[in-house]
Amino acid sequence: MDNLYLRIAEQFDEKIRDEIFEDMKILPLGVDPDKKPEFTKEIMKRLEDKLGVENTIKLLAPCLHGRPLEPIKKDREDFLRLGNIDEFLKLKRKELIERLENHQKKGTLEYAQYIDKDVVEFVKNTPTISPGIREGNKIITTKIPYQVKRHLATEDEQLKKYYSCYCSWVRGALKEGDTMKISSNFCYCSAGFIMQYWEIIFDQPVKVEPVETALTGALMCTFEVDIPEEYQK
Repeated sequence: MDNLYLRIAEQFDEKIRDEIFEDMKILPLGVDPDKKPEFTKEIMKRLEDKLGVENTIKLLAPCLHGRPLEPIKKDREDFLRLGNIDEFLKLKRKELIERLENHQKKGTLEYAQYIDKDVVEFVKNTPTISPGIREGNKIITTKIPYQVKRHLATEDEQLKKYYSCYCSWVRGALKEGDTMKISSNFCYCSAGFIMQYWEIIFDQPVKVEPVETALTGALMCTFEVDIPEEYQK
């Protein structure tokens, strides 16, 4: 939210930013995540009312938080070496499964999660899980659930959505089965996280769209990535 506060002023002006954040104090780090969705709902309403949906998406699409970019450069080298998007997707999926199997054997963590046989089989049986599969001129990619073991263990669909979502600014609402009418356009921020990856791989701007997310009622979050024309063959 601090980044959103700064970005509104950069792309529009401080007066508009101050109007949008009027009487709204950004919640500090460490606050209970269950208190965040109400803030998100109100900010998204104000953004869309003041700027319109299209401009709100433009604000969110570059992603509001960063990610380590150095590891992606290695993938870029693999992509250039292979010279083929289909072979690249196969390689990255093979590496993901091998990494998870290695965590399973050693009892080590993948993003703070222990990996067991069920998780490995789930990833193997869900081909769209990152990096995704190609469909025509698009890559369809699904995020592995944030708390994948808990996602698999429950039959409660609301909890499955909660365990899928990475974003502390909406997760609390999902847990209660009430998205509090938070605009699903907020998920363009998550799309931007994926966009950061593919823009390095393709070395050019890339369009990424949410297909379905926990905020739209899906059990997992799926996005589509436009493949640049020169890499579609």
